[in-house]
Amino acid sequence: MGTNPKTTLYVGGLEENVTEPVLHAAFIPFGDIKDVSMPLDQSTQKHRAFGFVTYLEKEDAAAAMDNMHNAELYGRVLTVNYAQPIKIKGGEQGWASQPVWADADTWFERQQQEEELQRLQVEHEATVKAAEEEGRKKLVQAREGETEDADDKMDPMAKAEAEALEENNA
Repeated sequence: MGTNPKTTLYVGGLEENVTEPVLHAAFIPFGDIKDVSMPLDQSTQKHRAFGFVTYLEKEDAAAAMDNMHNAELYGRVLTVNYAQPIKIKGGEQGWASQPVWADADTWFERQQQEEELQRLQVEHEATVKAAEEEGRKKLVQAREGETEDADDKMDPMAKAEAEALEENNA
């Protein structure tokens, strides 16, 4: 099952502008990369100054570690070690720098909460729009009641609809 930990490198000391493509480019000279990941801080949406590079071959990972440990990237000195898998609930749930209890379930809960918030926001916007529409209709109706020549103030569509209604009723 899980990946051989000897193919995954922990890369620490990343400058904040380093992105996954940058990390990939820095480590690809040593061999084929299977995966690059940089965990984001949920509150800032920035990475937490470390990432992981997984090679297909453990020899490539070893070469990358030998060459990239203490190397500079964007002016910062890198720390490159073999990543240690954290065993959670009997499986490898990825590489976390957080305590075990803060891991798997909460990420899904967080995703669900974000989706729920987005859904509520969309519903709220729809409600506000509907209320605004309703308000406009009431304004138009109020104006019609006030003035005899309301036809001139109605927009062409509403006027056409009103005339069609009158013809149908006639």
